[in-house]
Amino acid sequence: MEMGDRMDTYQLIDLYKKIIDERRPFEGDMLTQIKDYYRIGLTWSSNALEGNALTESETKVLIEDGLTIGGKPLRDTFEALGHAKAYDFMFTLLGNRAITEKDILTLHQLFYENIESEYAGKYRDMDVLISGSNYPVTETMRIQTEMNGLFHWISAKRDDFHPVEFAAQLHKRFVFIHPFKDGNGRIARLLMNTALIQDGYLLSVIPPVLRHDYIELLEKAHRDDKPFQQFIADRVVESQKEIMRLLHMPIPKHE
Repeated sequence: MEMGDRMDTYQLIDLYKKIIDERRPFEGDMLTQIKDYYRIGLTWSSNALEGNALTESETKVLIEDGLTIGGKPLRDTFEALGHAKAYDFMFTLLGNRAITEKDILTLHQLFYENIESEYAGKYRDMDVLISGSNYPVTETMRIQTEMNGLFHWISAKRDDFHPVEFAAQLHKRFVFIHPFKDGNGRIARLLMNTALIQDGYLLSVIPPVLRHDYIELLEKAHRDDKPFQQFIADRVVESQKEIMRLLHMPIPKHE
């Protein structure tokens, strides 16, 4: 994508944000509705991207009604319940526009505690390989150093980016470090969405049907991250259009 295309997308996002905010500000009842609306969809889609076999309706029944699904792996159940807890915690982080080490470790603890408790909320102590990737992730002995660098970047550089661009960058930088034994993709997407909602933007939801594009663009982002940023921005636009349709708001045409 050329710079002009990316800028057009960010301008479109900000236009849609202004329209939605004028009608229903991102606070109070609207915020509660947004949280409730995406809780199932984001949990299902983020887990499905990683091979979780639960359907969206099964995820809904499990999270909202507490009914387990027969014939599905127990791990799939724990991933859905854990992600929903981490998702709820994400919405407690709106107050101070900061993302700390404690926040990231808590997100992972909540997601992973019933899957493998000894690794929940703790950085990995083993080297890992990412199947299908030509690039190594951070070696074990450097994880803390790299994460410290990430937290410094978050606090020092956040305002250098458009909020949606920052969220995509945060996702990319975190997943390239890959600090946890498992669950890194899901935590990366929660962090990305934490950054978005802290700045009053709607969530970026990646449907499983786009899994191939998502993984391919993340791999390419080692060399050129602009297409990945565009991909994330496009997902935010889709969320905005969805909310405008649900609120019966006309979606303005754009060139």
